[in-house]
Amino acid sequence: MRSFSHTSRRQALQHALGLGALAAAPLRAAAQIPLAVQVYSVRKEAAADLPGTLAQLAKMGYDGVEFAGFYNHSAAAVKKMLADTGLKAFSSHTGIKVLSGDELQKSIDFHAEIGCPYLVVPSLGRTDKADDWRRHADALTDIAGKLKPHKMRTGFHNHAVEFVPVEGKVPMEILFDNTPADVIMQLDVGHCVRAGADPIAYINKYKGRSRSLHIKDFSPNSEDILLGQGVVKWPDVFKAATTAGGTEIYIVEQERYPFPPLECVEKCLKTLKQMLGRA
Repeated sequence: MRSFSHTSRRQALQHALGLGALAAAPLRAAAQIPLAVQVYSVRKEAAADLPGTLAQLAKMGYDGVEFAGFYNHSAAAVKKMLADTGLKAFSSHTGIKVLSGDELQKSIDFHAEIGCPYLVVPSLGRTDKADDWRRHADALTDIAGKLKPHKMRTGFHNHAVEFVPVEGKVPMEILFDNTPADVIMQLDVGHCVRAGADPIAYINKYKGRSRSLHIKDFSPNSEDILLGQGVVKWPDVFKAATTAGGTEIYIVEQERYPFPPLECVEKCLKTLKQMLGRA
């Protein structure tokens, strides 16, 4: 980030690395988890040239991607792009409308062809009624049941709003208290911290359900930061992910850009590898 001095950038990274705070066993476990990137992070580039963008992400060293739409490409075309780059389609952000009714089977067929097992709902209709959140939970439960025979799972990706109480209850907790373990909790760590919530507590509370985590930092002082420049306690997050979360994928997401988007996600990957002892 251009506004950071060399010293403050180094200090931020030292904070992120925890100066050895991770125990050896959780660190080893975290070091084996594949590293993916949410394609939304480079959406303009992907819209202009999806094959070329995937190739660049693979060259950076990412193991795979989480899609957020397919830019009018067929499943066969996306499958070839993945084969050409060696990337895996670990997950996809899939709107609840295309996981319902006649659209559901189309979504299942598409994701089966590209080998993508996780169809994560990126947002739900916002409401200040607890009963509406319970209905959202019922919808996710229904989708999970229909995906299970296909060896696929659904889940939910949070923003900050899901931690703001409605009628005395936290929407995030309504969702996961009223859904089966088949519904994964894709915790967006940055948004969780932005809301003043504790991501470690949520990973521990809903054991085994954090199958994927969005690796995004947060700073109260600037939006234009990269991973390692915020206040997230990453060593504690990784420890919880490997000891309680059942985490299978770390997914980098960058929504603001102190550098060009592709450069941002490459820098984030390098920092994440340092955090995990892979540098």
